[in-house]
Amino acid sequence: MIVLGSVNSLQDIAFYDSTNLTSVYFQGNAPGVGQIVFYSDTNTTAFYLRGTTGWSAFSTNTGLAIALWAPQIQASGPNFGLQNHQFGFNIDWTSGQIIVVQACTNLAHPVWTPLLTNTLTGASFYFSESMQTNNPGRYYRVFSP
Repeated sequence: MIVLGSVNSLQDIAFYDSTNLTSVYFQGNAPGVGQIVFYSDTNTTAFYLRGTTGWSAFSTNTGLAIALWAPQIQASGPNFGLQNHQFGFNIDWTSGQIIVVQACTNLAHPVWTPLLTNTLTGASFYFSESMQTNNPGRYYRVFSP
């Protein structure tokens, strides 16, 4: 795994024949690429952050698979909040990725309880749970194991 900040370009053969390279994480927009930058890196995925641009062209030019870097809870929209005694929200990420949803009731002394582990079959997943009347506040986090 390699994490790259805001990189403007990757030069020729930068990761040539890096057969053990499985993932590259980019923090900015897709960089320009030289010739055969990821040659023979058939198992490598380039992860990018939501809101960055140029990733389709990057994938075409490098042959790498691309995916959003981390699952995102959508904290707005029609599926967010209380509906029919259920609290819920959409989780956006990439199909085929595993997500874990956890909850706790005290952020000062968090004890995170697993609520769900799921493999996404699309780009979005709706999570909901019954209201917890014995807890005045409930906090959620989503991650990939």
